[in-house]
Amino acid sequence: MVIQKEKKSCGQVVEEWKEFLWNPRTHQFMGRTGTSWAFILLFYLVFYGFLTAMFTLTMWVMLQTVSDHTPKYQDRLATPGLMIRPKTENLDVIVNISDTESWEQHVQKLNKFLEPYNDSIQAQKNDVCRPGRYYEQPDNGVLNYPKRACQFNRTQLGNCSGIGDPTHYGYSTGQPCVFIKMNRVINFYAGANQSMNVTCAGKKDEDAENLGHFVMFPANGNIDLMYFPYYGKKFHVNYTQPLVAVKFLNVTPNVEVNVECRINAVNIATDDERDKFAGRVAFKLRINKT
Repeated sequence: MVIQKEKKSCGQVVEEWKEFLWNPRTHQFMGRTGTSWAFILLFYLVFYGFLTAMFTLTMWVMLQTVSDHTPKYQDRLATPGLMIRPKTENLDVIVNISDTESWEQHVQKLNKFLEPYNDSIQAQKNDVCRPGRYYEQPDNGVLNYPKRACQFNRTQLGNCSGIGDPTHYGYSTGQPCVFIKMNRVINFYAGANQSMNVTCAGKKDEDAENLGHFVMFPANGNIDLMYFPYYGKKFHVNYTQPLVAVKFLNVTPNVEVNVECRINAVNIATDDERDKFAGRVAFKLRINKT
């Protein structure tokens, strides 16, 4: 014989739920007395408090081994890379002389990028250093902070300085300036006490023909030793990287030209095929004329 369970009415179900939430006879809330709930809450309070204290202690111990100014572990390449300004997507510098909007964005980026290099700002914040040697500032047991930086004045960029330039870095006349900068590497002595410079050329023979003539600022694309070593963002508060400006004078119009610039220094390799930016940078240049 099958015994059918008595079906509870809606009112009975509601009453059972009410009794589960609060039983006035046993003074239980959701099946537990106040003492039981207090022990559970105390357990979790102690448990999570212990985890928090252990995590805080671990972080504190780790931070005692980390310098505020110099990374303890530097995941960096032995060779610094090069980069160009204006910074563009895919490193393509495309200029349409008759279309102001095509090059105005480049001009605005360069104005912002070169603002810290203004002579007045450099004179106020940085030192006049002796060329041809590293500007070392050892701690000698006492924290030497902040480190001083050498002046790199905007006027050193000659016709690419953009100061009082009606051609807007040459972009309005089809003779654009492209700026080369070396990526910062902490405590790296670029050049190994020997002179270094940046050179540029077309990647292929046809690129070299279409590239035409160009001039570099400072002369010969020189980068002085006095801008090294770099001590880090927190130590070298006002550090401004040395730049090399390349002004392209007569690029063949309406043709895409592949350009490669390299840093020539004793301790910077530029032939690593696994890293296309190690000591060099390649970009495309196109001057459109209608």
